[in-house]
Amino acid sequence: MDLQALLGKMTLEQKLAQMSQFNAVFLFRDAGGEITGPAKALALTEDELNATGSVLNFIGAKRMKEIQDRHMQDDPNKIPLLFMQDVIHGYRTIYPVPLGMGATWEPALMEECCKMAAKEAAVAGVQVTFAPMVDLVRDCRWGRVMESTGEDPYLNCLFSKAQVRGFQGDMTGKYDIAACVKHFAAYGAAEGGRDYNTVDMSERSLRQDYLPAYKAAVDEGVEMLMTSFNLINGVPSSGNKWLVDTVLRKEWGFDKVVISDYDAFREMKKHGYCENDYECAYAALEAGTDIEMMSNCYVKNVKQLIDEGKISMAQVDKAVMRILELKDKMGLFENPYGAASEEEEIKFNLCPEHRALAKKAVLKSAVLLKNDGVLPLSDNIAKVAVVGPFADKGMIGAWSCGGKEEEAVSVADGIGALIGKTKVKVVLGCEGTAKEKPDAKEIAKAVRLVKNSDYVVLCLGEKREYSGEGNSRADVTLSEAQKTLARSVVEANPNAVAVLFNGRPLALSDIIDDLPAVMTVWQPGTEGGSAVADLLFGKENFEGRLPMSFPREVGQAPLYYNRMRTGRPPRDPNDNSRGYESRYLDCLNTPLFPFGYGLSYTTFEITPPMLDKTEMNRGEEIKVSVKVKNTGSVAGSTVVQMYLCDRFASLVRPMQELKGFEKVWLLPGEEKDVTFIITEETLKFYSANGKFEAESGEFNLWVSDSAEKGESVTFKLN
Repeated sequence: MDLQALLGKMTLEQKLAQMSQFNAVFLFRDAGGEITGPAKALALTEDELNATGSVLNFIGAKRMKEIQDRHMQDDPNKIPLLFMQDVIHGYRTIYPVPLGMGATWEPALMEECCKMAAKEAAVAGVQVTFAPMVDLVRDCRWGRVMESTGEDPYLNCLFSKAQVRGFQGDMTGKYDIAACVKHFAAYGAAEGGRDYNTVDMSERSLRQDYLPAYKAAVDEGVEMLMTSFNLINGVPSSGNKWLVDTVLRKEWGFDKVVISDYDAFREMKKHGYCENDYECAYAALEAGTDIEMMSNCYVKNVKQLIDEGKISMAQVDKAVMRILELKDKMGLFENPYGAASEEEEIKFNLCPEHRALAKKAVLKSAVLLKNDGVLPLSDNIAKVAVVGPFADKGMIGAWSCGGKEEEAVSVADGIGALIGKTKVKVVLGCEGTAKEKPDAKEIAKAVRLVKNSDYVVLCLGEKREYSGEGNSRADVTLSEAQKTLARSVVEANPNAVAVLFNGRPLALSDIIDDLPAVMTVWQPGTEGGSAVADLLFGKENFEGRLPMSFPREVGQAPLYYNRMRTGRPPRDPNDNSRGYESRYLDCLNTPLFPFGYGLSYTTFEITPPMLDKTEMNRGEEIKVSVKVKNTGSVAGSTVVQMYLCDRFASLVRPMQELKGFEKVWLLPGEEKDVTFIITEETLKFYSANGKFEAESGEFNLWVSDSAEKGESVTFKLN
């Protein structure tokens, strides 16, 4: 395709239409309803609709083909539409939410799951997914915590790259779809954990902690990037020239498509940054944002901006060429349908291979938080009581695209399939709403059941609607109804385990001591119940480790392990009774469950780290070695984690930073050597000089199985 010739024959109006994205229903002229922002009448002309460049929010190959056929019939230049959708953690076969996938500490597994999702999405007509979401998250109140892989920049970078590889492949495969990394930038740092709120941080923190995961996606070849709703240094991201043009385009060399989030252009007026749509269009195009999603600022205002000399035709042409190049790269001019196929939808959706992979992901993402000896359960029993608001329904999670709750395996069904349906009895006890009060009658019904049961499985947590975009929570504890139910049930039968369904870390201090065993399975997806059953009855061992700290109290948020040191730290982190220290009067500073934490059905020992030398010149490396041993009676895995601390630097450095990890599977009594390599690159940070560099000096290093443990050694960079 001669793209330059195609661009040359397009009118300005047609170019601006290519730079606009609308809901798919607009192409059938039946627009209406709200998805994630206002989808009001945009006064679009027939010509503007006919030349539209891309659409979002549709389901299925049949619908996609109908829309593409209609468009190709009406578009004067016969330029195919791009079809985009939020394929976040599966298309029809749903695997755990990204926060759960972060708990696997297996980027390769995430890549495999994204490849599966891409196949199902591609045959349904999806050509671009609005994923990965790589926002660094430190505040569990934020609803979109579930969409990230956690609080650590290093871990997030690995998962960022893995998702890009999984979705895109090499962009030549039949089922490869383009990925769109989001939300650029620092959306996860919204003040108060409240969605769409402002972000205000130093450039050092932005570059050191928040930008790396986006950069990792860019380096991996991601085809598209989405700007965020929030401000950066007082400027909305979609119109932020420093962020998009200086950092993304010039510093990082990203010359591909940049798209706004839903109606974000016009929201610059509500921010108080732009007075009208005309100013919104100018700010966004001047910044370098190519496509506006669900607003009409470009199509209605850029002509005037060009006539007045504020915007050049060259700027418009550059944006349109990026869009055309992506369509050409994906082969859409030859085949506008891509891989869309109603027959292959039936073949791939929920096929045994995909279900098996989804189950594998749940098994590896579940984290055992507490076990006072109740687990694993014995299957040589007469009755299991499955109690709680999530006992008899599948939990596919927020942003589950084409997934259906009725196709997901519940805990009750999973246990029934494993030990026999007649042995499983269900009582909900409450509904699981946030402010629900205890119902004495329903709790009494649950107590009667558990008294005559061998074991109790309590299915607690939060509804899927309490996570995702716009769903921030000020209170991330369990409801009073759930806590009263749990205490009543455990008092009646202490052979109980709590299975938590959650899209974020929960504050559990007021209930954790009442529960003999606790596991979190996040929002697990299609095969959640079958995997939970295998874990409960010891058919599989727990492998998950927390990618985000669980607070003791919600008042600790934002809470994260790689925090900066203070001049008055607590002399004892387990004692908050001393005055004139950085502390709470009514809570310890430390998390209830730290980053990297997770239990197993076996135990492990990690020896103190041994260094092959304690001083390193620039250009050299240090080898760090530990021995890991399975000291228990069953096979299992642990995540060996290496942390560093730069003791003295030109800027205060974090207390600790994850710089390497290895997941190790060991048989009972088996021992393995684990080695990490420290180079000058490992020690780099954004210094007081504004450079990414390593400064000479001493560093502490420790290797452990969570961020709160480890015996440190010291080395020096000369």
